[in-house]
Amino acid sequence: MAERFDYIVVGGGSAGCVTAARLVRDHGARVLLLEAGGRDNSPLFRMPAGFIKFLKGSRHLRFNESVAQSQLGGRKPVIPTAKVLGGGSTVNAMVYMRGQPSDFEAWQEASGYEGNWDFPHLAPYFKRMERNEHLNNEMHGVDGPLAVSGHTHRVPVSHAFVSALQGYGVRFNPDFNGGDPYGVGYIQLTKDGIRRCSAVDAFLRPVIENPRLTVRTNCLVQKLEIENGRAIGVTYFQQGKRHQAFSEAEIIVCAGTFETPKLLMLSGIGDSRHLESHGIKVVSNLPGVGQNLHDHPEVGVVSSTKRRVGYMNEDVGFKMVLNGLQYVIFGSGPVASNGVEACAFLSPNGDTARPSIQLFCVPSVYLDADVKDVKPTDGLTLISCLVKPKSRGSVTLKSSDHRDAPLIDPAYLSASEDLTSAVEAIKISREILLTEPLLGLVQEELLPGKMTMTDDDIAAYCRRTVKTGYHPVGTCRMGRDSDPMAVVNSNLQVKGIDNLRVFDASMMPVVTSSNTNATVMAVADKAVAMMMGEMPLEPIALK
Repeated sequence: MAERFDYIVVGGGSAGCVTAARLVRDHGARVLLLEAGGRDNSPLFRMPAGFIKFLKGSRHLRFNESVAQSQLGGRKPVIPTAKVLGGGSTVNAMVYMRGQPSDFEAWQEASGYEGNWDFPHLAPYFKRMERNEHLNNEMHGVDGPLAVSGHTHRVPVSHAFVSALQGYGVRFNPDFNGGDPYGVGYIQLTKDGIRRCSAVDAFLRPVIENPRLTVRTNCLVQKLEIENGRAIGVTYFQQGKRHQAFSEAEIIVCAGTFETPKLLMLSGIGDSRHLESHGIKVVSNLPGVGQNLHDHPEVGVVSSTKRRVGYMNEDVGFKMVLNGLQYVIFGSGPVASNGVEACAFLSPNGDTARPSIQLFCVPSVYLDADVKDVKPTDGLTLISCLVKPKSRGSVTLKSSDHRDAPLIDPAYLSASEDLTSAVEAIKISREILLTEPLLGLVQEELLPGKMTMTDDDIAAYCRRTVKTGYHPVGTCRMGRDSDPMAVVNSNLQVKGIDNLRVFDASMMPVVTSSNTNATVMAVADKAVAMMMGEMPLEPIALK
């Protein structure tokens, strides 16, 4: 017999955890939360450095292979996404960033200046969920459920990076989340002491025993049930058995940038020609479903160092055992670090109000798995993340079978502006490596290498090595009613379908200019408030 709930939340990632927890805790709703992955029961999930093991192959990740990228010489970059309760917050590098206030001007414009999606109106939702270890001011909270803290362990090269950037002329920034991200400094993490603080830890676990919350994992949703233009339920499979559940109120899809548009299309919501080509009955012709895919592309400069200054081989063999013991017994050492302790926001064009490069210092030799040019050695990598990409790709159906992965076209560097920015980022990274005290540590540039000097050669290197920044967004973007490519309105309601909303990163019209996890959680918090008719929080004015 089919079950009935007030709300059904599809996807137990960052947005899904916030949504389900808020509905149960604050509104006493009966909620079903469905997650395709398993429970977050591995001890590696709690360790800040544990996620590194997952990137080498794990059942807790989907390793989504792109379609062949002609602009990249036929490469098929892999974009890992989470497949576990807590989503990205369970397996990511825990970086806590809110983006640039100017990012949300584009959101406000896209929404038709409805819904108050500018930064001053979103900032209080960031603040109220935050339990910051060392910042307590108009921009930061100290009594929210999400723990935010600095690193308890840093390697010397991270300090050298921060010092070199200042020598290069970039100011020190003590707080990237204070409203002005430009500068160099140390990263804040979603970390509680020495332990990861995921969306499960912060939001879901406090209500997990509430009888009004039902959490089911390893559930693959086949389709949304839509009747007379209204979403009424879901059909899903768990351990090979087919189930149905129905909603008395609304269904909120939080399945992620790739899976959310796939589910909408399988349910008859999307471009009519595409759906009909797969024999799917069209319920609502929304051509924007699956379009507007974009991500932060990354390119890097890799150098060997004169001595060990980072994390090379700290996660293998006897070193791994010793580091694990140090972490368990003393709560210190490399396992207490996420492996990326410092970064900078740079503006090659001089616009410090809108930095276009987020430069990470990775204290290791780090590139995508299909780059075989460099043998493991002591070194460091400067990773340039292009935070204002112009390239746009798509997510489409491979077939009408819900078990098939969608076709993903990230279109990395397809826009000429992005390739130009990538080349400029490589040049800047090289200049920074020639700045003390980094200069005294570097032995040799390994990639792109001393033979790669012209802009054309650097561009070819970027096309050969560009990788995901792990921040895909935009495939069910928010927009005004008159926008034919918008999928959700300013209240995040799916256009043309009653009682159906999207609260995850797919709603972003434009990606934020930094790591996206914090923004996804703040969006879900605000979206629940809008859906439930709560009084809006008082906006925070920027100084």
